[in-house]
Amino acid sequence: MISFRHLRRGLCKFSSRRRLSTSCALDQGGTHEANASSVASLLVQSRQQPDSPSSTQAHAKMVATLLSECDDRRGLSRIHAHVIRSRLLDSNPVAFHRNNIIRAYARLDAPRKALLVYAFMARAGVPPDSYTLPIVLKTVCQSFDFEAGRQVHGVAVKHGLECNEFCESGFISLYAKAGDFGDARKAFDENADRKLGSWNAMIAGLAQGGRSREAIDLFIEMRRSGFVLDDVTLVSVTSACGSIGDLDLALQLHKYAFQAKNSEKADILMFNSLIDLYGKCGRMDLAYKVFLGMEERNVSSWTSMIVGYAMHGLVSDALECFRCMREAGMVQEGKRYFDMMQKYYGIRPRLQHYGCMVDLFGQAGRFDEAKEMVEGMPMKANSIIYGCLLGACEKHENVEIGEWVAKHLQELEQWNDGVYVVLSNIYAIRGMWKEVEEMRVAMK
Repeated sequence: MISFRHLRRGLCKFSSRRRLSTSCALDQGGTHEANASSVASLLVQSRQQPDSPSSTQAHAKMVATLLSECDDRRGLSRIHAHVIRSRLLDSNPVAFHRNNIIRAYARLDAPRKALLVYAFMARAGVPPDSYTLPIVLKTVCQSFDFEAGRQVHGVAVKHGLECNEFCESGFISLYAKAGDFGDARKAFDENADRKLGSWNAMIAGLAQGGRSREAIDLFIEMRRSGFVLDDVTLVSVTSACGSIGDLDLALQLHKYAFQAKNSEKADILMFNSLIDLYGKCGRMDLAYKVFLGMEERNVSSWTSMIVGYAMHGLVSDALECFRCMREAGMVQEGKRYFDMMQKYYGIRPRLQHYGCMVDLFGQAGRFDEAKEMVEGMPMKANSIIYGCLLGACEKHENVEIGEWVAKHLQELEQWNDGVYVVLSNIYAIRGMWKEVEEMRVAMK
């Protein structure tokens, strides 16, 4: 039976398992009430249902659903407290429901509570299964309690789970994060029939631990063993590759990333690692191509580009990239608040709200979204909205949308020659001198 040293003192403070469990469950770790109605419904239904096998099964299923959907600690604490009071765990001496609770606490970054649940599971004599230990290992890493991790390894050996694919990769990651590469390698070598997850865990551990050359050598060994790399492998190897500036290997890895993109297995992290890799190798042209080809970007994508430019003395490019990142961030923030108006507060957007969003899209150069919003508005756009969008077209030299906006502005304000002036400027910037002359004739 496992004994956590850092939990032992807490266990001694309470005279019974139930008292401590309830205290853990009732600890209000958050303030969000999104699950309050669902939990209340659970409590009501559990009181109304008769005590029968079918009702007990329905109750257990409802609890499992609520645990998987819970997105705040306070709601999770209420569900956990209900589970204890209803004696659901006592009537089900199996790992399933305890796994769900541990997983929920781990997902909401409450590792100590997750470990407490596991400690009580061990005290109750409920054996772990192949799903329990990987979750517990995750919470051990979250809390940096590596001594507890070694004890979990002993439990895995006792129950014959040490060679389970997910347990094995978890132990490798645990030891690598603790800086104990000897035990990490030992856990890796003990299973001759290791899976891709174990290779990925060992390569990632070496790369993150500053052993880049070893990580690359192990990657080459993995490929010779017939394994096909996935996005997790690629991220770790590109990180190692960037540390030593191996451009030849970088180009080969880019090919794998391109194949992953075509097979819809690529993710943002993979492309961010490629941007960072090319930046460290001094190939910002290739980094920019990767960045430009990304369908979705996050802060790390922009940061990798900015750092890459700055690292090689391209100050103006770094500053321009930072400016673009701010504009993109403002758009996302604006969209979030705009959506919240109706979804959460029931406020119907008015013309000025739509105007703000159109202006944000236009200033960021996202003209398709700006046009889509104008056309989808429940009211007609006015000259102010079209004027803002036309100004953005001049800024970004967008002829197509500029002509579309100018047409609508002319219908609204036939007397306004400023439309011709701005459209003429857009043509001039793009070197469309024939169109510039046509605008001058129209203004006479």
